[in-house]
Amino acid sequence: MTETAQKPARERILETATDLFYREGIRSVGVDTIIARSGVAKMSLYRNFPSKDDLACAWLEDTSRRFWGWWDGIMARAPDEPRARIEALFAALGKWRAHPAFRGCPFINTLIEYRDTAHPGRAIAEAHQRAVRLRFAELAAAAGARDADRLAEQLMLLLHGAYAGGPCASAEEAARTLVGAVDALLDAGCQPAAR
Repeated sequence: MTETAQKPARERILETATDLFYREGIRSVGVDTIIARSGVAKMSLYRNFPSKDDLACAWLEDTSRRFWGWWDGIMARAPDEPRARIEALFAALGKWRAHPAFRGCPFINTLIEYRDTAHPGRAIAEAHQRAVRLRFAELAAAAGARDADRLAEQLMLLLHGAYAGGPCASAEEAARTLVGAVDALLDAGCQPAAR
């Protein structure tokens, strides 16, 4: 028995949906494709996820959980240096942009796919974006920003631009470019460091 076949049906379905939804978009992936690729019965899918919207929401929640694990891992590397934390986040994003599997931000992609403000997936994506902005505001304040909310909004725009920019020539160049842009924002928006 393969390792994949030994996994519970819910896990196989979610792993398959994660790959397909991120790579191809939620709307373009049919339930039958997910069933076929995950190797589960249709009844198993609907027992675990009553609808495709429920599966999309589970994917977004899981993606958000993994994103915050990534974020917290970066924060742990420079616990007392907010500026270094911000730079490290953007350097890591620059490297991710160069990866062949990069398809932008799953939350922005979801917001683009679902214009209906009542869609449950859109609500998860919006909540995730608000949480990122809040964390940027906290980092900006800790870095000495004169206006932490404004700097957080600028960092969000840079983040969104990096996600929208797509693949780039090299991970190192993308990281350098993003960190240079972050440094310019921090230099302009923060109090000069005490000497």
